[in-house]
Amino acid sequence: MAVPPASPSDTGAGPARPGPRGTGGSAGAADRASAPAADRATAPTRLGSERAADLGLAAVTVLVVALTVGAGLGSERDPSVVAYVFAVGFGAVLLVRRRRPVTVLLVTVLGIFAYYALGFPAIGQALPAAAALYSAAELDRTRAALTIGGVLVGVAAYFRITEGLPATYLLSYELLTNVTLVVAAVALGVSVRVRRRSRLDQERLRLASLAEQELEADQRLQAQRVRIARDLHDSVGHTVSVIAVHANVAAEAVGCDDALVAASLEQVRAATSSTLRELRSTVRLLRTPTDDPAHGTVGLAGLAALAGSTRSAGLDVRVDLDVLDDAVDGAIGAGAYRIVQEALTNALRHAGAQRVEVHAALADGWLDVVVRDDGVGATRTPAAAGAGQGLRGMAERAALLGGTVTSGAADGGGFLVHARLPARLTA
Repeated sequence: MAVPPASPSDTGAGPARPGPRGTGGSAGAADRASAPAADRATAPTRLGSERAADLGLAAVTVLVVALTVGAGLGSERDPSVVAYVFAVGFGAVLLVRRRRPVTVLLVTVLGIFAYYALGFPAIGQALPAAAALYSAAELDRTRAALTIGGVLVGVAAYFRITEGLPATYLLSYELLTNVTLVVAAVALGVSVRVRRRSRLDQERLRLASLAEQELEADQRLQAQRVRIARDLHDSVGHTVSVIAVHANVAAEAVGCDDALVAASLEQVRAATSSTLRELRSTVRLLRTPTDDPAHGTVGLAGLAALAGSTRSAGLDVRVDLDVLDDAVDGAIGAGAYRIVQEALTNALRHAGAQRVEVHAALADGWLDVVVRDDGVGATRTPAAAGAGQGLRGMAERAALLGGTVTSGAADGGGFLVHARLPARLTA
């Protein structure tokens, strides 16, 4: 196979730079898995821009190779229709580069070998493969791109040596040009991939930070509600004690001192009226819009809204709820909700998970809630310290309700939290 000298266009052309990230290849799949729900809403627009970028890259490749073929440098035969068909083929194969980047690169390199075997005009060795090399590197196939690019340059150098090309020319110009073009195409692809992933990571961290801030605000609100509820408890307890004292006085004074009976009953009436007013105002204060089903109920019915808010932070949450609305007490439902909420927070902040499955079912008077993620599982890293605090909080909450919580590494990887709570509270 005769390999003509490198075309001057080898040093003057490079791969066209595509637009947004691909929809195929391992890198494309990873991008889709880690993309937040808000980003998925723009998928049709992104897909259209990716197709336009692929068409543009293919068109540029066809044009550059066709112009080089027309120049007719170092050819054993005049350009023919077949040579231009090769040019079209080099571009057309790029249309599937996102789904099969390595296959596209192999087909391109084999096409270059076939092209030169037929004695067509020189188009350079690395020039037709530059876009395919770039695509493989961009879609996380860097090792394959460097290996196949090295084979292409090595085969071209071997045939040039067998043809008697001076070593000084080969090393100082042709080999250096091919190596530079291969490395530049691969480096550009890696650079685009790294920047794209960096942007995705930054967006995910931003959304996770917002979700964490919302959760902390909700926790502060809940703590304030607990303090208000405790104050209300103390106030009601005091009022009940006052009522009991005056009721006993009235009971003892019946038939003996009607004025004392009337005074005691008046004290009872005044105490109950004051406490009822305080109770109503406090309940209105504690009943915020978040208790509205439209905004997410703290209970099993609110798991769908909780999953939706977690998805916005980049975590794919699937909920399987097999429990009737009134099958469990409100306190049990609220406890289950808080356990799931803490488990999702741990998966988002500590586990590095991409997907979480939540399953709740009722059997034999017990509510089983299972939360499983596909993250790193049980670790002893410092980052897992916060998760440990959350797990202890889940166990304490379940114990107060008469249930249990177990957690640990799941079979097949990831982390699993299993809460078992009674459906009804016993007196």
